[in-house]
Amino acid sequence: MKLIFATNNDNKVKEFRSLLGDRFEIITLKEAGIDIDIPEPHDTLEANAREKSTTIHRMTGLSCFGEDTGLEIDALHGAPGVLSARYAGETKLAADNIAKVLQEMEGKTNRSAQFRTVISLILNGEEYQFEGVSRGHITTTVHGDKGFGYDPIFVPEGETRAFAEMDLAEKNQYSHRARAFRQFVDFLQSAKV
Repeated sequence: MKLIFATNNDNKVKEFRSLLGDRFEIITLKEAGIDIDIPEPHDTLEANAREKSTTIHRMTGLSCFGEDTGLEIDALHGAPGVLSARYAGETKLAADNIAKVLQEMEGKTNRSAQFRTVISLILNGEEYQFEGVSRGHITTTVHGDKGFGYDPIFVPEGETRAFAEMDLAEKNQYSHRARAFRQFVDFLQSAKV
């Protein structure tokens, strides 16, 4: 089965493909010949994920899925949340976003945070949503050079290393995206599609 992944983020595609068996094939927007940047205008991850999947479904009529992920920091009242990718501005530079978070977290003792991913799947015209959460904490400095986004400053519960210090297989043991994706794959397998 082929599913269009409504994203232009190659790092996310790589993570999803690393979790997928041979039964399903993920097609990127680029591979599907779709050259658009889908807006994320909503104030929840659920609505932004739905925006992505419904946009591509309207364009193609094919089964597809969209995903939105946010870093939610307790001491910042859930920020950056839905603004995670553009927290420091529309340029979406990870280094700038990280610098802004570290600056805002200076002097804060509560460094608890979570990554949360919501997947919106449209299958045969029906929408299904799946959520994955990874609790952890924000470091005081950058660690590692793997991964992407906020990975250099997030340490998941049960680990002493930041996501950016782990290879993909290690990260997937704790990853919010992997947890949501496992539910997604289990659903597809149980739906016998």
